[in-house]
Amino acid sequence: MSPSILRLAPASAIAGVFLFSMDMAAAQNSTVPADLVIKNATVMTASHGTIQHGSVWLHNGKIAGVGATVSAPAGATVIDATGKYVTPGIIDPHSHSALGDDVNEATSPVTPSMMMIDAFDNRDKALYLALAGGVTSELLLHGSANMIGGQAVVIKNKFGLSKEEMLFPNAPRSIKFASGENPKRVYGTRNQLPSTRMGNFEVMRQAFEDAKVYRREWDAYNDKLAKGDKDAKPPHRDLKLDALADILRGKLLVQIHCYRSDEFLTEEAIAQEYGFKIRAFHHALEMYKVGGKIAADGTAIATFTDWYGGKYEMWDGIPWNAVMSMREGVRVALKSDSNDHIRRLNQEAGKMVHYGGATEDEAITMVTLNPAWIMGIDDKTGSLDLGKDGDVVIWNMDPLSTYARRVVLRRLPRCIIQIVRRQKTQ
Repeated sequence: MSPSILRLAPASAIAGVFLFSMDMAAAQNSTVPADLVIKNATVMTASHGTIQHGSVWLHNGKIAGVGATVSAPAGATVIDATGKYVTPGIIDPHSHSALGDDVNEATSPVTPSMMMIDAFDNRDKALYLALAGGVTSELLLHGSANMIGGQAVVIKNKFGLSKEEMLFPNAPRSIKFASGENPKRVYGTRNQLPSTRMGNFEVMRQAFEDAKVYRREWDAYNDKLAKGDKDAKPPHRDLKLDALADILRGKLLVQIHCYRSDEFLTEEAIAQEYGFKIRAFHHALEMYKVGGKIAADGTAIATFTDWYGGKYEMWDGIPWNAVMSMREGVRVALKSDSNDHIRRLNQEAGKMVHYGGATEDEAITMVTLNPAWIMGIDDKTGSLDLGKDGDVVIWNMDPLSTYARRVVLRRLPRCIIQIVRRQKTQ
């Protein structure tokens, strides 16, 4: 059987985001090909450089080959991507898309039992627009009103499917913290604790002190059960303290909204005091001041490119922050924090070449593999490597260009091909 050839239309003619199901069931009923090869493209892998005139082979929704040539079967469907670029799907590690007005539970500065999945509206058009910008995965976070906010939800951006079908399978749990001006403003205007940075960190420390007692009580109870004590009585169950205890046990990835360099150091000191790790600082506009110290702790950042000056703690932000921090050894990702910004994360990556001289490979990693690591899903997506999910974007030109447009190939867990029509994003 000879392979079928699909040729991509010129950018001006591309009118859709194409979503391909690549699972085994689909292959068996011939709805979509089990094997799909994208050939003759400039392949930006995000993990092992860029391959000129390269190919990517997807088999049953997984990446089965990447290189100058691939060993796909003769009957594979082939997309001729001559003159085009191929990248992993863009990943946003800081989004509030599809959460509506339910981003903050601003009734207490400590709300770790809030679950963002309960606010997630899979019908929100923001997801559709993000997909038009090549975004295939997102970390939907609680807002920054609270010192310890709610637990995030990780999604695959398969717009049009059910809420459950959009959840990223087996993604680690993340929780949002926030320090600085936001919590002290929210609660200070009510004459509540916290109203200062002193109050912010006191609230955090007290929460962890309470969690230590709670964890100790439950550990003692579980030890009794393990020894066969049938008369052991469980402690009172508290959802807030359950979540805080899980932070101390290292079961949640801690994502912290924080701008100032002195507060990075304070947050790291508190994490060390209570025995947990910080996964990433978000916003992190002053990381260039202390990058070497934070890199030593293994903490990443999810930052803006050139958003700064909007409030006092943003005044020392500079557009060179991301690359300067990267050169100090910090793992750097770019993020949106905006339903509009999310559609242009490829352009934000392009700015890193201008601001600080990042290579194109370094820049593309900031919106693919590094955010995947922050979310704990880098073993499944974020780069074009064997065995990873087939989350692939074809671009009509260099994706770091402001003129780039997208055709998105996505793996869906059902046997259909969806063509989602849209107007070309301006």
